[in-house]
Amino acid sequence: QVELVESGGGLVQSGESLKLSCAASGSIDTINLMAWYRQAPGKKRALVAQIAPAGVTHYADSMQDRFTISRDGNTIYLQMNNLKPEDTAVYYCHLLMPPSQNYWGQGTQVTVSS
Repeated sequence: QVELVESGGGLVQSGESLKLSCAASGSIDTINLMAWYRQAPGKKRALVAQIAPAGVTHYADSMQDRFTISRDGNTIYLQMNNLKPEDTAVYYCHLLMPPSQNYWGQGTQVTVSS
């Protein structure tokens, strides 16, 4: 059984920062990929950034300017700086392990007021 627990969301003003955390527990394969996705109201869930155990990262277009993904073992973080109202969304942690095992966290709300 695998569990992903996110934390760190909240309400902030435009220009402020937040750091999200996601801790994965259970039977975690050493070969895996962890990621942050977000889903804004009325929009599809979309990739923000992903990170492999060795620290190799990939960001969706335009995300790397203000967002930084990092990892410590099976815990990942998302540092979000200079937040904007359009960053308002539910942020989800995701874990992918072979063969095609997908796990999602419960989501954490980030709301940015103007």
